[in-house]
Amino acid sequence: MELNNKRVLVTGGSRSLGLGIVEALVAEGSKVWAVARGARDLDAVRTRLGVETISADITDAGAANDILSTVRPDILILNAGAIPQMARFDETSWEKFTATWETDVKGGLYWMQAALKMPLAPGSRVLVSSSGAAIQGSSMSGGYGGAKRMLWLMAKYASGLSEEKGLGIRFQTIVPIQMVRGTGVGGAGSSAYARAMGIEQEAFLARYPEMPPRDFGDHVVRVLTDSAYESAIAIGIRGDTGADIIEEQAA
Repeated sequence: MELNNKRVLVTGGSRSLGLGIVEALVAEGSKVWAVARGARDLDAVRTRLGVETISADITDAGAANDILSTVRPDILILNAGAIPQMARFDETSWEKFTATWETDVKGGLYWMQAALKMPLAPGSRVLVSSSGAAIQGSSMSGGYGGAKRMLWLMAKYASGLSEEKGLGIRFQTIVPIQMVRGTGVGGAGSSAYARAMGIEQEAFLARYPEMPPRDFGDHVVRVLTDSAYESAIAIGIRGDTGADIIEEQAA
């Protein structure tokens, strides 16, 4: 897929990994819409990168339908999500445990449903952001690992429905398989685990390769443009190895 002049909508596109994706897409000549709640961050992104911006809550089903109907993107990247509320498993509350389900999973459901029901045009791509916690868990972040695994499964469900209905929309999961410094999730997670281990946060983060958000965005661009990833259900992204397929489409 060539990205020049493609219409791309990125939720959570004003900060962290989402902003890195937006920056990489702009460099490819894409026409980008960034969706987020914070008007100040969106204004900064629009001023610096010249992208279109939309202030919206991803858990608003009506907003998902209205925005997709208006923008009609060729590529939809569902990156927005809540920062998990960190606590030891035996000390967490139900509210903390389910925070990412109420944001990430609910938002993912509404936007994937909107993409299917509209539907987006044949040949469209939908990338759904998951996490390495969906593979190995994350004991300090409550239901975060389960929420991210659910998004992975939901992308598979949506892909199956697209095939069943002959829609020609490809749903895939992007899985960052390391903590990333300078992001809300990476900051919260590394701080909590470092405290639990009795070490400095920087010492904990040193266990992971460097991967600035813009590098992550470049890896996402590769997933979109390299035919090697066309049949993948889930693609893992890590700073030292780049993008690797971790689940293929069933034969």
